Amino acid sequence: MTGSLEDLLRARRSVRAFTQTPVPRDAVQRMCRAARSAPSGANLQPGQFLVLTGSALRGLVDALQDAVRAGIPHAAEYSYFPSPMPEMLKARQRAAGYALYTALGIGRRDVEARRAQFARNYAFFGAPVGVVVTIRRDMGKGCFMDLGMSLMAFLLSAEDQGFGATGIGALANYGPLVHDHLNLPDEEMVVCGIAVGVADTSAPENQFRTARAELQDYASFRGFDDPA
Repeated sequence: MTGSLEDLLRARRSVRAFTQTPVPRDAVQRMCRAARSAPSGANLQPGQFLVLTGSALRGLVDALQDAVRAGIPHAAEYSYFPSPMPEMLKARQRAAGYALYTALGIGRRDVEARRAQFARNYAFFGAPVGVVVTIRRDMGKGCFMDLGMSLMAFLLSAEDQGFGATGIGALANYGPLVHDHLNLPDEEMVVCGIAVGVADTSAPENQFRTARAELQDYASFRGFDDPA
């Protein structure tokens, strides 16, 4: 992709349907190197990226789908959302969900269809590559900020190379299961997943965009009007 960084940021979106076109290993390696180039306090470089495809990815997806069907309770090891959720943020959450379900033709009261769509998180939305992202349990909260910058760099690299991607925070709901299935080191905690592939541009779930807050809603500027 060509253009400015701002163009790249505006073009990026969460992709929830993929073709089965393979993603070359060197392309994902570029994404991982971009992720590691992100700023890092004291150069701790928190976060590990376990990249899965083929039978390795299918095995994890099968284990997750079995857990969903069995009704195994969620067991996330960290809090993703505020509790309780402030009403302003709850409104944004509802609007994002409404946009997705409307694009898919899923009614507000169709609970089963909504559950089925949410369960696609645990299938990495059918992407040919799934990434499991972990962090050491003894890292401080600031290291999650650094890891977030790494994730953004990964997503932008995917976009720049012409691939679609989306972060999957829901993967942490089954963090212990993922941890055991992949035989991860004891000190590593599952933070999220990433689905990577070629976007299916005909899929309705890839046709909508979530709204972003207006500049005046989140940024303030001081001192710019002071006399020179």
